[in-house]
Amino acid sequence: MIKANSKNFLLVVFTASLFIAVMFGGRSSLSLTIEGIGQSDYLNYLQISFSFALGQLVTGAVAPFSGMLADKYGTGRTLIIGVFMTIIGCLLIPLSSNPITLSISLGIISSLGVGIAGLPVVLASVNKLIEPRKVGLAFGFVNAGQSLGQLVIAPLAGFIVLKFGWVDFIYFLCLLLLIIMPCSFILRSRLEESDTSGENEVGLKKTLSIAFKTPSYIYLVSGFFVCGFHVAFIATHMPGVIAVCGMSPVVSGWSLGLIGLFNIIGSIFAGWYISQRSMRYFLFYIYLSRSVIVLLFLLSPKDLLSILFFSAALGFTFFSVIPATAGLIGKMFGAKFMATLFGFALFSHQIGGFLGAYFGGYFFTLTGDYTVFWLLDAGLAIFAALVHLPIRERLVFDQSPTV
Repeated sequence: MIKANSKNFLLVVFTASLFIAVMFGGRSSLSLTIEGIGQSDYLNYLQISFSFALGQLVTGAVAPFSGMLADKYGTGRTLIIGVFMTIIGCLLIPLSSNPITLSISLGIISSLGVGIAGLPVVLASVNKLIEPRKVGLAFGFVNAGQSLGQLVIAPLAGFIVLKFGWVDFIYFLCLLLLIIMPCSFILRSRLEESDTSGENEVGLKKTLSIAFKTPSYIYLVSGFFVCGFHVAFIATHMPGVIAVCGMSPVVSGWSLGLIGLFNIIGSIFAGWYISQRSMRYFLFYIYLSRSVIVLLFLLSPKDLLSILFFSAALGFTFFSVIPATAGLIGKMFGAKFMATLFGFALFSHQIGGFLGAYFGGYFFTLTGDYTVFWLLDAGLAIFAALVHLPIRERLVFDQSPTV
């Protein structure tokens, strides 16, 4: 197991970023297969949207337990199990010819894998493997890995789908997932080796009890719910928004890629900012800016320039909230059970993601466009901004050992 020191900072951050890049970039690029899947005589747009939405929910539901799994069996094994399940689920997608089988392959199996090998376990591992004073910056870089994966994989996915078909992209993604499996060995670390399982269980129960009675944690989780609603809607339906504007899947790929590019900038900026200034005010400004960006997009002409500008501006805000959200949880409750507490926050995020992905398709089916949903999205972003103002940035309870 790698010990926490400055020499290993680059190795750990690079490995974690690469792992997250492929897991998230590949997963988010699956939205480019919606049109191809929809060519089946037995699947319509709403049914496909439900499978994507179910995936958001399943990924979030497993997040709190992925940290517990890593506590018991180690991070390396947990990540390998997650990658393996993701591959199996993806390979079953082309064989899914009806709503039930698509929900099982895309919505359940692959999504369980993504949830098990997800951000809570990776961030918790990074938190244990590097020096505490560099954690905020590391979170920013690792979070940027999500965006880097989207930047690289989404345009490539658009090209593969256009030239070879959506099924070939699925196979290509599975190959990438196999390649990143060795990263699990570098990131392996028991999240808490010094405790017995009984002491861990008691400490976890006490921490969860206090967390769910702490208003600041509830506010933070509520805001993260809105983040999931917003992000999942964009990730799932942005290709549909662009298609309604009469543009090709290549534009969709570049739009998602541009979101990924500015995600990198936003994530690194967030990591730098929160290491020096207030995290709650940072979250307030980010959520408020999302609302402004959406409203400006609604008022602008829907041409290539406006789509690319919207993608860039929104991309800056997309995942910049994650380092601050994880950082606030660590600041309030310490490092020991951060994976589990962040996992519950991510569960809330994914419930929002389920609603955003599904009802985005539902409203489009009813109205033929996304205007009503955009307005709802902007209103929720304002709510998310305001709910962070009462958060207190101070230690509430810490079960981390003193050494």
